[in-house]
Amino acid sequence: MNAYSFLPQPPKLVANQKKKVCLVALLFLLVPFNLYLPLGLPTRAAAQTLDRQFNGTGPNVDLRQEADLLLRLGSQQERSGALDKAIESWSSALNLYQRIGDLDSMGIAYGYMGLAYANLGRFREAEDALRRRLGIARTNRDFQGQVFALNNVGTMLLQRGSIQAAQESFQEALDIARGINHTAGQGLSLSNLGLAAAAVQDFNQAIKRYEEALSFRRRGGDALGEINTLNNLGDAYWGNRNYDETIGAYGAALRLADQARDRAGLQRAIDGLVVAHRSVGRFERALDLLDRRLAIAQEQGDRASELVAVRSLAQLYQQARNLRASRSFYERAILLARTLGDKQAEALLVNQLINLN
Repeated sequence: MNAYSFLPQPPKLVANQKKKVCLVALLFLLVPFNLYLPLGLPTRAAAQTLDRQFNGTGPNVDLRQEADLLLRLGSQQERSGALDKAIESWSSALNLYQRIGDLDSMGIAYGYMGLAYANLGRFREAEDALRRRLGIARTNRDFQGQVFALNNVGTMLLQRGSIQAAQESFQEALDIARGINHTAGQGLSLSNLGLAAAAVQDFNQAIKRYEEALSFRRRGGDALGEINTLNNLGDAYWGNRNYDETIGAYGAALRLADQARDRAGLQRAIDGLVVAHRSVGRFERALDLLDRRLAIAQEQGDRASELVAVRSLAQLYQQARNLRASRSFYERAILLARTLGDKQAEALLVNQLINLN
């Protein structure tokens, strides 16, 4: 394991409307998978039909209004970090949408729930919800919805180690996306096929897939998707021990993340560059990058990211044989872990400090 195996951030979310990304896979860094779910309120077409049918009044309209409010409430709870409560709200909304027979809105609710379950690490429940989302998309002949749902199901399968099944899901998504000439879907599916190849250490195939994905990401103006794929490409080049190409891919991700103000993508690119530079003894460049990572975390008041940066600095100075500086950063990291209430991290850091030499 490399020095960054300790350093993952909590999983984050992404929507195909450019929200955030769910981070779950491990190569040499922790590599984020993408969960793409359509976000927003339920479609209004069905609501308008009901309004006309019941002249704007009646039990179904009341149920829809209540369901829509619950869907909004769940989104607010999710943003505040209360995922269990969010799932309860979305589940209640789902039951109401079922009562009025609104499949479109049911699909949205299942998508939200699947994403939340994934963030909680409850992958079986996440897969079940996402498969239900896929079933609704198929029933409605919603081909774009099928593309995103298949990628989400594949992501869950990959997380659970079912690599061949995941690859089949991603390939089906790619075939559908090609059939409807859907640029974003092709970019996403190709990038995920790269992840599946990387999971079995077929880095040449992964590189091929990522490079194909980049053309679609760029064509669709998907900066966040491009950043993610560039970071994936950096991981794959690192898997092949190709230092120059590794630096190039992570460097491109870093520059684009700067422009797009994508903090998660920026941090991941920095982590990749630090590992690569450390491997060839370029400690000054690695130090500059980690100083920047630390500054970003402090500006954002993100203690968890600050812990990541401080511990990385301790490891870097240890490798450079500056034990005095390394000890100082380990002590600082221990205090941060204690502040965060992360007893496992604290115990690990204390042990590393004791064995510092």
